[in-house]
Amino acid sequence: MKKSIKKGVFFGSLAVAMAIVVAADHIDAPNSMGTTADIADFYAFEPTEGSDNTVFIVDLQSNVVDGLAYGSFDEDVLTEINIDLDGDLVEDQVIQAIPRDGIMYFFGPVAPTITGISSEVAVDMPLGMVEISAETAITETTADGVKLFAGPRQDAFFFDFTQYNQVVMPSPENNSGFNNPGTDTFDGANTMALVVEIPNTMLGTPTATNVLGLEVYKTWVTTNRKQ
Repeated sequence: MKKSIKKGVFFGSLAVAMAIVVAADHIDAPNSMGTTADIADFYAFEPTEGSDNTVFIVDLQSNVVDGLAYGSFDEDVLTEINIDLDGDLVEDQVIQAIPRDGIMYFFGPVAPTITGISSEVAVDMPLGMVEISAETAITETTADGVKLFAGPRQDAFFFDFTQYNQVVMPSPENNSGFNNPGTDTFDGANTMALVVEIPNTMLGTPTATNVLGLEVYKTWVTTNRKQ
């Protein structure tokens, strides 16, 4: 039996990542590290040039190592994609995701009843649902043309974390700087990913522009835990 999703309030933003194209923030949030409250990466982009859709990818829990048992999404954590349409850095639309019994439920896009560090699940605005994947990827496409995925994916972020620490905290034993090629610390590791591809008509029209003069969504991700 699936658990019901109640309109509860989720308090205290545990982690935040902001992106126009990509942002990354691996394994440095002590209160949420090792759980799906920890945001590793956030990507927002057009799937193809000139597309009328936007893809949002949220990578959570960056230490899901390949070959070990996959992590699971925390049922007390609400992940929220926040979308600013008028450039004031306050969310005008949100897309929410929360798991229950092996299913990831998505809600929105909807104007939030609460902005800032607290959130309320928009149970009256279901977007769709998808079975949480394990070894085999499972996707769903809704009648509105929204594509959804939830589950483990290979960590796409390339970073030489060990050498970075040597550069920012040099020691006499190793002060050579970065190597070319570097060593990808996250090679062979996975994240727990949420993916939403959605028509722009469902998001609203942005008024912000980037350095190229193109209209863009200002968007960021938060994770909140139920209190």
